Amino acid sequence: MFGAPHPVIASAAPLVPLPRRPLDPAASGQVRRWYENELGWPTVPGDPLRLVVGVRYDVLDVPAEAGHAALRRLAPGSPVALHGDRMRLLVAAGSAEELPGLLEWLDWGSLPLDLAAIGAGGLMRAPSRPVPREKPVPGGKRDTPLGDASPPPGPLGRAGSQGAAVWLRPPEPGCEVEASLPTLSALGRCGDAPDLVRLVNTVATQCHRVRLRRACAQPPASCAQGR
Repeated sequence: MFGAPHPVIASAAPLVPLPRRPLDPAASGQVRRWYENELGWPTVPGDPLRLVVGVRYDVLDVPAEAGHAALRRLAPGSPVALHGDRMRLLVAAGSAEELPGLLEWLDWGSLPLDLAAIGAGGLMRAPSRPVPREKPVPGGKRDTPLGDASPPPGPLGRAGSQGAAVWLRPPEPGCEVEASLPTLSALGRCGDAPDLVRLVNTVATQCHRVRLRRACAQPPASCAQGR
């Protein structure tokens, strides 16, 4: 009555999407082990790999342009990362809580600054390998001295491309990172002790200059008065 049954034709595409294959689980695990085992830095599960902030260090998040001007305020082994057009400066744990009061004390509290701190309870995207070392220019000078520390394993792409974070100055395995980080306790010391006060003042000054320069992209008469 109803005739012969029609053959069942398989669907060209499955109703449920197939699970995505991880980009490189072996490399990801290797990087995680590098942070946890060689550096002793805690991480959280998941991808992308993220570092727990506030345990071994806090982070100052600033525009890369302002951060480059502050590198001279850091000890040679003080880690620095790039993430797009932002720079992450590692500072002593607890510094994030001190930042608002420190900016007030330095007379920066009333001004809008593109400056943030990540402290206890925060996370930071784990940087991969560092950007290539800068070659000395004629005369033996270079703009930014980069460390010779062994970088974490992993593919090296363009710095800051596709949201990737990379080390500008990588941490050194086997070294206690705390000794190289800017801290309030270094205030008043002589020599090259990393001083959080001088670092924050330098970064705030550069952030303010960047803001004024952008505002002054219009006719000079419309420029805001400097500090």
